[in-house]
Amino acid sequence: MSTTPSSSSASGPLPERAVPSVQVIPLRFTGSGSEYFRIWIVNLCLSLLTLGIYSAWAKVRRMQYFYRHTAVAGSSFDYHGDPVAILKGRIIAVGMLALYTVAGQFSLAAGLGMFVLIMAVMPWLLVRSYRFRLHNTSYRGLRFSFRGKVEDGYVNFLLMPMLGYITLGLLLPLAHQQIRRYLHKNSLYGDERFDFHATAGAFYKPYLIALGSLIAVVVVAVVLAVLMARGAAPGNKDAAMLGVGVVLIAYLGALLLIGPYLAARLQNVIWNNTTLGNMGFESHLRARGMFGIMLSNFLLILLTLGLYKPYADIRLARYRIDNMALLATDDLDEFVAGQQETASATGEEAVEMFDLDVAI
Repeated sequence: MSTTPSSSSASGPLPERAVPSVQVIPLRFTGSGSEYFRIWIVNLCLSLLTLGIYSAWAKVRRMQYFYRHTAVAGSSFDYHGDPVAILKGRIIAVGMLALYTVAGQFSLAAGLGMFVLIMAVMPWLLVRSYRFRLHNTSYRGLRFSFRGKVEDGYVNFLLMPMLGYITLGLLLPLAHQQIRRYLHKNSLYGDERFDFHATAGAFYKPYLIALGSLIAVVVVAVVLAVLMARGAAPGNKDAAMLGVGVVLIAYLGALLLIGPYLAARLQNVIWNNTTLGNMGFESHLRARGMFGIMLSNFLLILLTLGLYKPYADIRLARYRIDNMALLATDDLDEFVAGQQETASATGEEAVEMFDLDVAI
């Protein structure tokens, strides 16, 4: 009885597929505290002297400093925002706040009506603001852009956060994931669109860990406070006040730990799940490192009566950026050159329609 050889044995072993090599290109931040301090102090003084009018120009100077000192593959980013557009956005924001305050003085109904109006307008302003920011950001002379629909902005900036608060925070991680998905999937570099792959579960994990840690710390503090009260003499008000102080300190201490933890974990989740064409991103912040920087920054700002603030900003930016990298399977120079050749002029033509920025 004859046997027929299998196709694999007849044709030999199948060739292995070539796995594209991934080039890890680190991001670098080159700013210095002493250099930025001079910009910061001038911005602060001129903003105070002009009753806040110069703050729009101050923002452009600040953004340009941080962008121009953030580099990847030897080239830095740049910011081209128009201070007048930023000033217009701030006048609108201040005007809406003033109208809300005045309306509330007349009646509760007027204040509530103005609040509803602000909520109705805010998603539209946020979409325009984000479009303004990306359009005025460039890398190697080519600008980014944002093409998200305004109606989707209402879903992500208004409906989802409202559902999060209505459900007492249960849907807030989902709202955060949807907002980042909306922003990233509608952002472009040239004509190449970003993509976002993080699931809601990836956001729920750090939020639940943070919430669980906060609850555990508060419960332990309450138990200690109760034991202290029981051990004290009946009617001892000092023991009761001490117990309340223990709970409050424990709560604030937990918040100081949770803030850096969430900042580090969420940056990693967001950027490790973001792609641009065939390229990806890598972020490996450590919660412990973030906590050390944020705590020491906070203490030094207090001790220097605020004068350490520019140095603190530089330290935090350097830690965030230096722990990020671009993962490229193709040559970055060729990718950028290709985008420069094929980039659409739509963003340039439409910029006059979106010259508004309400962000701080």
